[in-house]
Amino acid sequence: VQLVESGGGLVQAGDSLRLSCAYSGRTFTLYDMGWFRQDPGKARYLVARITWSNGATYYIDSVKGRFTISRDNAKNTVNLQMNSLKPEDTAAYYCAARTKIYQAYDVWGQGTQVTVSS
Repeated sequence: VQLVESGGGLVQAGDSLRLSCAYSGRTFTLYDMGWFRQDPGKARYLVARITWSNGATYYIDSVKGRFTISRDNAKNTVNLQMNSLKPEDTAAYYCAARTKIYQAYDVWGQGTQVTVSS
């Protein structure tokens, strides 16, 4: 599986952005895909994920009600719609995939920067 992110940029607080992760390869083997973010000097952490088989989603508390993860089968993308952005959402965002629950995400995209100014 290969992943390529796009859609980052510089926006103001309250604006929206849509990140896309284009996937290719043996995606039928996937358990789920997730969006992670990483602040400078800090560890990368999961923001949202979507289960491949049934589309079930999960969000961390700080983005619930503002971010939506979705899968577009026609375009082979997993998207992260981010609304009501806050300066604390500023980070490098990465999409990732794994083939089994409870295992580490082992396929990563190159990342895309999101900067939210106040």
